[in-house]
Amino acid sequence: MYGVTGATGKLGHFVLDELLQKVAAKEVVAFARDPAKLADYAAMGVDVRAADYDQPEKLPAAFDGVDRLLLISGSALGERPRQHQAVIDAAKAAGVSYMAYTSILDAPNTPIKLGEEHRATEKSLAESGLTYDLLRNGWYNENYIGSLGPQIEAGVITGAAGKGKISSASRSDLAAGAATVLVNGKGGDIYELAGDTAWTMDEFAAEVSRQSGKPVKYVDMSEADYTQSLEQVGLPDFIAKVVANSGYSTSKDALFNDSGTLGKLIGRPTTPISQTIAKALGK
Repeated sequence: MYGVTGATGKLGHFVLDELLQKVAAKEVVAFARDPAKLADYAAMGVDVRAADYDQPEKLPAAFDGVDRLLLISGSALGERPRQHQAVIDAAKAAGVSYMAYTSILDAPNTPIKLGEEHRATEKSLAESGLTYDLLRNGWYNENYIGSLGPQIEAGVITGAAGKGKISSASRSDLAAGAATVLVNGKGGDIYELAGDTAWTMDEFAAEVSRQSGKPVKYVDMSEADYTQSLEQVGLPDFIAKVVANSGYSTSKDALFNDSGTLGKLIGRPTTPISQTIAKALGK
């Protein structure tokens, strides 16, 4: 039995789709805070169960019968180490034989502050005695297309990434990697997962300009100024600081990786950023 936590999340449903191409639906368990959101998968024969990272006492029963579990990192910033520890403890109590965890690219060394939470979970796994693999994911292509409309209208994309290279991949690419490792992983491996082709924010803006037919340029800012600009458009202070720090860390090539591991793992080239931009623009 293969279990996927956070199955209703932005990555989770892609993982389910990829997993169902590899194993029978009756061998898949999907976990979510609200199982009703997975009704379509339940209708396909997937075993849908309630699981809330903040209700640790219920997790061992939820994981009963699961052999191989994918822990998709939670979205509650600041709470994830505690939540992930609850999942690890419950998996051990339930007799789960193998886990995979979606961490961050180059977790031990990344200057991205979010890396601290992933390092904590990696440490918890190392101390758990469980057999596990680490999926150190780079950024999604989709992280960069959420505001294309306003950016094209303004003709400006702002950030703090400097000339840093970004080896992004699509969610479906990284989901395919996660599903492959969940089925075939032996434990003891670390996968640094990133896109085949790196790009800079200047190149991103040029591609958006080319595809939209309108002039768009990238304007680089300091981390502090970028934080302030994000707050001015309504992002909460904490989130603005996280986003700006990730952007500034990009200037140090924190999101660059040229190993080609993801493409080799999934057996195909990763999705270029140009393709994701085209899809976002309805092309």
